[in-house]
Amino acid sequence: FNTQTGKEFRQAILAVGGKDTALEAFVNFRGREPKIDALLRHQGWTNDNKTA
Repeated sequence: FNTQTGKEFRQAILAVGGKDTALEAFVNFRGREPKIDALLRHQGWTNDNKTA
């Protein structure tokens, strides 16, 4: 991690513990809803010829 990203991760994900749902914590950290595209691409489950 870079220092700033590490701090943001600690505050948005780790510090909240179970107070927020996983979705809420993710959105607070990333600033967007999660997308499945990267997981599918990483697993080779798409017809996309691009590399991850």
